[in-house]
Amino acid sequence: MAQERMTGAAMVLKALADQGVEHVFGYPGGAVLPIYDEFFKQNAVRHILCRHEQGCVHAAEGYARSSDKVGVVLVTSGPGATNAVTGLTDALMDSVPLVCLTGQVPTHLIGNDAFQEADTTGITRPCTKHNYLVKTIEDLPRVLHEAFYVAQAGRPGPVVVDLPKDILQTLGNYIGPENVERRSYRPQMEPDAARVAAAIEAISKAKRPIVYAGGGVINSGPRACELLARFVKMTGMPITNTLMGLGSFPGNDEQFLGMLGMHGTYEANLAMHSCDVMIAVGARFDDRVTGRLDEFSPNSIKIHIDIDPSSINKNVMVDIPVVGDVGRTLEAMLTAWNAGNHKLDAKASKVWWKQIAEWRARDCLRYEQKGPIIKPQYAIQRLHELTKDRDVYITTEVGQHQMWAAQFFRFDEPNRWMTSGGLGTMGYGFPAAIGVQVAHPESLVIDVAGEASFLMNIQELSTVMQYGLPVKVFVVNNQYMGMVRQWQELLHGERYSESYMESLPDFVKLAEAFGAVGIRCEKPEELDGKILEMLACDKPVIFDCLVARDENCFPMIPSGAAHYEMLLGPDDKASKPISEEGMVLV
Repeated sequence: MAQERMTGAAMVLKALADQGVEHVFGYPGGAVLPIYDEFFKQNAVRHILCRHEQGCVHAAEGYARSSDKVGVVLVTSGPGATNAVTGLTDALMDSVPLVCLTGQVPTHLIGNDAFQEADTTGITRPCTKHNYLVKTIEDLPRVLHEAFYVAQAGRPGPVVVDLPKDILQTLGNYIGPENVERRSYRPQMEPDAARVAAAIEAISKAKRPIVYAGGGVINSGPRACELLARFVKMTGMPITNTLMGLGSFPGNDEQFLGMLGMHGTYEANLAMHSCDVMIAVGARFDDRVTGRLDEFSPNSIKIHIDIDPSSINKNVMVDIPVVGDVGRTLEAMLTAWNAGNHKLDAKASKVWWKQIAEWRARDCLRYEQKGPIIKPQYAIQRLHELTKDRDVYITTEVGQHQMWAAQFFRFDEPNRWMTSGGLGTMGYGFPAAIGVQVAHPESLVIDVAGEASFLMNIQELSTVMQYGLPVKVFVVNNQYMGMVRQWQELLHGERYSESYMESLPDFVKLAEAFGAVGIRCEKPEELDGKILEMLACDKPVIFDCLVARDENCFPMIPSGAAHYEMLLGPDDKASKPISEEGMVLV
């Protein structure tokens, strides 16, 4: 076994290079200075200095999700590690592969309440896929390589490696990744053939089938998305996506019903309720999708394909569980479908699509742009229309603007849409856009933001300027925490407690203070021209788009309602009549 003698800090850089890492997002501090000293001595791995550790993790998330690589974070001990917790939890909820290297006080001081000490492994245990505290120099190379494997294998997620300072300064023998044995954790990649056969049999007998595809399809890779599209087109079934699954199936295809869930389309949610066979692919039956569980798609046979066995029957009991990699499972299903010469019932399929067309005719995303004030839906729709033919990546913050972006952007390929789904982290979008821009320096990267969420990590403007990253921030500015205000209006008697954003900065002047470009738009007739001005700029831009302050995001499933009880507008009532066959009536 080939070995090289070096310090622990040098091992860290050597391991990163051997793992193919090109960029690390970090912030220095005393416990990790030996690693930063090694950064100074080499050029193989580039360090991106963010302005807050939360920003570091979100940037690594954007980098990972847009590039199919592992995002890497480096922070110091104590507050450096605790500031990273929100980002780590976000990555765990949304299955993002990260390796987060955290500094730690020397081993002999652990437990003594030393300066900048925190129980990092204890704190991060619930919010990581796995974590390590390295106690000996002999363990360090193995742990570093194993961390990358764990982060990527199976259902992806964040891994923390806690590095005491004395370990970083100790000499030891480095070994490469090819010499590290994986003693455990071997996720099941191949699906069980009998389960695949059972799934195909159920689908072939379906009268009202639907595919419900989530972020797991994208995590499985581009091949999985291609196979999903082939299976859907071959069978002729309708398909809907979760928020995290957008782009796994072409958003402009006629078989795509739009996003489902709390702010999903009328046709997607009603088709989910009324289907007789549901094929859940890389999705986890999140509460924002299911609504009230006792009313969720009550008459359907449920097929669940997922690489994570702990997701099976976790929220919704399913009839045919298939554990395996999404791509390999879809390939097996395509083979079985063709081998059996299966076809859906043409007559039943025609009736099913006719019903879906009636639901679609409600035009649930309809809005009117009239008068002198910009509607937020119009702002986002025009942004989409003016960028859809470009090499564009979209990130979002969290709130109404996030849902409008999900509704009005149509992604025809994966890895173009980065948003915080499971945790709903305000402040995610801007640093995530930084990571995307680092991964794709020649591409157009836009953060669709709300003014409240943008303020959460606005310090990263300094980062984009330092590295010349031409990120565009499209602020949908309604001077409110919009989603909070909407819930207060609809569910809390219009008592707007602490949701109005007073003392907002002048975003144009703020941009200019950092050396970026600021653009403000207040009139609908100016919108297209100013968006084109933003797109033509080769510098970072903050686009302050002033929109209607009291606009609500519809459709909406009220909290505690069933997934077919949708509000389509301010005067709508949630309850919908149900036919004897269990289908929601228009």
